[in-house]
Amino acid sequence: MSDAVLNLANHFLIAMPQLEDEFFARSVVYVCEHNERGALGLVVNKPGTLTLKGLLEKIELPMGRADLADGPIFRGGPVQTDRGFVLHDPVVLDAPHAEEAVYASTLTVPGGLEMTTSKDVLEAVAHGAGPKRVLVTLGYAAWGEGQLESELRENAWMTVGADTGVVFDVAPEERYAAALQLLGLQPWMLHTEAGNA
Repeated sequence: MSDAVLNLANHFLIAMPQLEDEFFARSVVYVCEHNERGALGLVVNKPGTLTLKGLLEKIELPMGRADLADGPIFRGGPVQTDRGFVLHDPVVLDAPHAEEAVYASTLTVPGGLEMTTSKDVLEAVAHGAGPKRVLVTLGYAAWGEGQLESELRENAWMTVGADTGVVFDVAPEERYAAALQLLGLQPWMLHTEAGNA
């Protein structure tokens, strides 16, 4: 048996049909951090009714990016649902104006995206700058030590390496099927109970 710690950062968790929780039924979670203390991720396929423009209005910021104005704010998970989390492309440090794009509180997902929790990334978007692609959630999903591993053993989730195209280029209602497609599966192939042949 290997002593290696399972690390699912930069992976999708795809909910199995038996997972019927309000937040997690048919969800796709982008895992931002996973270590011996637990895991943290954002649900990327459950849009709410608020748009990015609406969110910026609530925090008294202008909307400087027409390309992002109508993007929905997602329900990222059941923890801290009043707090914003911004999933975005990594900042390229040798790009022009890169020093302006380094945010106060950013978690870099190795090999993947970045997640920023500080308001400065939204301020950059408000003023016409910021990351090219963003997905904003209210709330996040978290698992304590060993909890995600236990849920995986119980077949609550399937895992697959994340594809940023699913996060940013696929319509939210199609992301569940798109994530399954990364495994060569279709939603109809998943069953909640065994049947008879």
